[in-house]
Amino acid sequence: MTAAVTNEKVREWNQSTAPYTIMILRRTDAFAAAADRDKTVWAHARRMISLHADGIMPIVCPCRDDRDDSDISGVGIFAADPDRTARIMDEDPAVQTGLYTYEVHPCRSVPGSVLPPR
Repeated sequence: MTAAVTNEKVREWNQSTAPYTIMILRRTDAFAAAADRDKTVWAHARRMISLHADGIMPIVCPCRDDRDDSDISGVGIFAADPDRTARIMDEDPAVQTGLYTYEVHPCRSVPGSVLPPR
């Protein structure tokens, strides 16, 4: 079990954080009936993986669980400010064709934070 976290530890953690942006990707109503959906979604996926490989979006979380009936298709953490993140997402082929929409939110985290290995 982790030792008790003191107020001083919280202050240190807060001081070590840096700005990032959370991007939430949502399917639109056009998604289900889109004629070239698979082609566009694969282009989108290649782009997301490229952004990850380039370090622009270090955390990529596709949401494809059939148990979740929401319109959320994914979440990403960008190492960019909200304006740059929006410009990047505006260039996404699935956003441009209206299959997805997104929202961006500024956040903070400790640089080097990672998902644990499975």
